[in-house]
Amino acid sequence: MDTIDTIFENNKAWAKEVTRENPDFFTSLLNQQSPKILWIGCSDSRVPANQIMNLPAGDVFVHRNIANVVVHTDLNLLSVLQYAVDVLKVEHIIVCGHYGCGGVKASMSDVQHGLIDNWLRHIKDVQRFHAQELSNIHNTQERFDTLCELNVVEQVRNVLNTTIVTNALINGQKLDVHGFIYNIKDGLLKDLKLN
Repeated sequence: MDTIDTIFENNKAWAKEVTRENPDFFTSLLNQQSPKILWIGCSDSRVPANQIMNLPAGDVFVHRNIANVVVHTDLNLLSVLQYAVDVLKVEHIIVCGHYGCGGVKASMSDVQHGLIDNWLRHIKDVQRFHAQELSNIHNTQERFDTLCELNVVEQVRNVLNTTIVTNALINGQKLDVHGFIYNIKDGLLKDLKLN
């Protein structure tokens, strides 16, 4: 069976199962989108936001990119952020990285990867900001894991420094920004306790 055919077969089976378990599921989604969470995560296919938080469709507004980077000139991310904060009135923004991130790992080498090197430059900046701390870690895996965490820390700072979030907080909007890291080895999230 072709991959695309499999997608449609799986979709039919999923829709049937969801409807069997909750006959009103799809009609309730039609009414309105009102998630309380914006998830800014990595594009890695092993890190699906709703699934790892065990939340149903409609509960999480999601933006994903390589290595969960928050760049102040990324109009795609900023548009998602503004819509989530100003229109949906989310109460929580989660920046979630993960151990074993290919984007973070690629940024640790001097090998050129093509166009993506421009994007990875942001993670190389994280390395530069934390050069002393990272140079004190001699174990390669531990340094990699630490950089994955530090990347989340810096991206949370970037979220907090957007005019969108700054203005929302100045205006008294209920909004918390969190930094999480996901461990693919055991499926568990870790709160980096940044707020």
